[in-house]
Amino acid sequence: MAALALAIAVVPLGLANNYFYEVAILVGLNAIVCVGLNLLIGYAGQISLGHAGFFGLGAYGTALLASRYGVPPLAALAATSAAVALLAFVVGRPILRLKGNYLAMATLGLGIIISIVIATEDRITGGPDGMPVPPLTVLGVAIQGERVWYWIVGACLLVAVWLALNLIESPTGRALRALHTSEVAAEVVGIDSARQKLKVFVISAVFAAVAGGITAFYSGFITPAKASFLHSVELVTMVVFGGMASTFGAVVGAAVLTILPQALTVVKEYEMVVLGAIMMATMIFFPRGAVPTIASRLGRSAR
Repeated sequence: MAALALAIAVVPLGLANNYFYEVAILVGLNAIVCVGLNLLIGYAGQISLGHAGFFGLGAYGTALLASRYGVPPLAALAATSAAVALLAFVVGRPILRLKGNYLAMATLGLGIIISIVIATEDRITGGPDGMPVPPLTVLGVAIQGERVWYWIVGACLLVAVWLALNLIESPTGRALRALHTSEVAAEVVGIDSARQKLKVFVISAVFAAVAGGITAFYSGFITPAKASFLHSVELVTMVVFGGMASTFGAVVGAAVLTILPQALTVVKEYEMVVLGAIMMATMIFFPRGAVPTIASRLGRSAR
């Protein structure tokens, strides 16, 4: 945590303009989602290909409550996160009874349904054209500017990592690790696997919804792309790249795969080829993900 806080504090020294601040903010927002998604994939062993749907619901729900119904921004964010938690609880009960490919397909279907609803209900969401979002105000003061938002997102990331680390070290976290190792063995020693999987599914959905709401306020405009299947795949890739069952690996994965496409624009039409080659090489030489593999070689914990 100290190293992460130090990194957040010193990064602005190398940010020359607002564009670099914008990329850094995007890194933080993706990292918040990935920290929650890592709890589900890395620790509970449950795949989700629809988390961008929860991200989109967080963004649109917060925007709608704040812009059309006059709900105070922070209250809108809290209410939307609670609604997403309820939705995740309701749909998670039947979905999480599935395993393997069936679970992946079910979460994929959920994400696609959310994306389609957001894109087609243009009277509510603005459809493919998106919708504007009022600025975040605290005590009557509007929060604006990349530099201000950098510190807000950085603080939120620290809180997200702190919550995840505490959850991992709690009885719930130990139960999740047991489920990932062997669900049958975990149930033999008295762990309610269905309850624990549902709990972490709801928690990870709330992480995504909060990040979505913050994104809406920061960007001032949202589109259905926030809830697309491609975004879900990007989030899962970040978790796998950084290292599953590693909270800081999720942060590193989000940072690398958010910054790398921006850096590779210099190679123009070969950007995706180079990006794919780098990812393939990483998976070959770092099969457990970047952070766990490096940490194991250094003889340290990757948690």
